[in-house]
Amino acid sequence: MIRKTVLPNGVRILTESMPQVVSSSIGIWVENGSRYEETSQNGVSHFIEHLLFKGTKRRTAAQIAEEIDAVGGVLNAFTGKEYTCYYAKVLGEDLPLATDVLADVFLESTFDPAEIDRERQVVIQEISQAEDTPDDFIHDLFNLKLWEGHPLALPIFGSPETVSAMDRELVTSFMAERYRAGRIFIAAAGMVDHDRLVEVCARLFGAIAGDDRPFEITTPTERPVIVQHEKDLEQVHLCIGGPGLSQNDPLRYPAYVMNSALGGGMSSRLFQEVRERRGRVYSIYSFMSSFIDCGYMAVYAGTNPEWLDEVIEVTLGELRKIAHSGLQPAELARTKSQLKGNMLLGMESTDSRMNRLARNEIYFRREVPLDELAREIEAVTNDHIVDLAASCFQPERMAMVVLGDLDGRKLGPEVWSPLN
Repeated sequence: MIRKTVLPNGVRILTESMPQVVSSSIGIWVENGSRYEETSQNGVSHFIEHLLFKGTKRRTAAQIAEEIDAVGGVLNAFTGKEYTCYYAKVLGEDLPLATDVLADVFLESTFDPAEIDRERQVVIQEISQAEDTPDDFIHDLFNLKLWEGHPLALPIFGSPETVSAMDRELVTSFMAERYRAGRIFIAAAGMVDHDRLVEVCARLFGAIAGDDRPFEITTPTERPVIVQHEKDLEQVHLCIGGPGLSQNDPLRYPAYVMNSALGGGMSSRLFQEVRERRGRVYSIYSFMSSFIDCGYMAVYAGTNPEWLDEVIEVTLGELRKIAHSGLQPAELARTKSQLKGNMLLGMESTDSRMNRLARNEIYFRREVPLDELAREIEAVTNDHIVDLAASCFQPERMAMVVLGDLDGRKLGPEVWSPLN
């Protein structure tokens, strides 16, 4: 059973009771992420996520970790483009402890300047690690080039330059502006009593000030570019993509089906053709990045430099086939079944249920029942797939980013020819 209560100050509490489980997952969610940062602040949302675990008025950083470890729980956080989450997973009987620890780090962190200096170096190392992981770094490069000049294009971690300039004043002022009551909610799933949690949260979070006034956002425009980023690597990594859909676009269900059939698993077209039949990659997949007002659909692949042309040609050829003919009837039926099965399997853990509660709140402001999702997926037709693919895979609106050593070779507009 899913329930929602709004405190007088605007903080929301959402719960899903799962009587059959013994664990509870709880998260404090803030509708703030890297998209809401100015260029000079890039990375501050992620930096704050780190700093909140570095000590409070009541607990040292070590004590925060020890209290959750002592009950076998997990305490962590993550930052996205449009939200940040601080969460814990514990046995149901330890939910009051987890709630108290999360509230303490969220509301009473001291932001000791010495800890800020120390954590700044940790984050810079995290940035360096990401840049040394090419199959991750290529996605940051693709964002930067597809939506260049827009906040959504900037990396969540920030850059060494922006992180180095962050101080206590920036952190506290940013939180005061962005961590407002109307943009904060608590989501919990598993062994949880809604009324009891509301009572606890009213005491812990009831004094948070602020309203839910919207922050002004602009929608990015894609740049149809081909970019090569030279780096001495054994493989060449590439991302190819174009305009996609927002989180609440009516065509999102055809997009789920198309993405899954194209590159969403071992039976997908790209995996079967490029890896299984040709042996040209170890990893290839398609993916969707969707936000409040926009999105993109893209393909990632990693291959040897001598096979790059073939991988690009075959990948674009598969995009063209879907845009022209869509899916075969058996393929469409299998993909729908796969999606519905994945959806149900993903609902077996309390943390996945907690995340689903939160995403529905952020993007739909309502619970989206599983039977509604299944019904919408089942209603997808091949005409939906063809129309969507034709609008997404247009060379004049697509970008390609390549990372690796091409030995001086330059890719030009002719690479798009398989799409025509």
